[in-house]
Amino acid sequence: MMEEVARVIACDNQGWLRVEVELKSTCKSCSSSESCGTSAVAQAFSAKTQQFSIQSERPCEPGELLKLGLPESVILKAAALVYLLPLLGLFVGAVLGQFVGNLIQFNPDLSAMAFAALGTLLAWWFGKQRAKWLEVDAKPVILAYLGMGVSLGKLTD
Repeated sequence: MMEEVARVIACDNQGWLRVEVELKSTCKSCSSSESCGTSAVAQAFSAKTQQFSIQSERPCEPGELLKLGLPESVILKAAALVYLLPLLGLFVGAVLGQFVGNLIQFNPDLSAMAFAALGTLLAWWFGKQRAKWLEVDAKPVILAYLGMGVSLGKLTD
């Protein structure tokens, strides 16, 4: 189970919580982030947040922290759809393009490249759409109620 800490934004009377999760980049935690170009690009963009609603068995206050869990199978399926499906589309498109190029007596290599690009784009679009369905079907669960968050404001003497 993948775990993440979320902050409660709002709570209604029916037990629904509006929570916010900060999406983290792994580039900030690497030991070689000082000399890495990818880390410099990742740090240039601010951290993004995602908001969604979740059912709770008890009321919470805005600002309260929760530990949420999401089954790893959902993450793996979404990753396979977004990363492996376009690769499959590339290969299928290239084979189909080679076949069509030979069939119509056109340059088979050029036809294979064009069909490979088209297959990759179509498979990526389909995978992205299907991953959105998976995200909607994924139901995170509350593993723990962590209490109110501590803010470290400016300290004065």
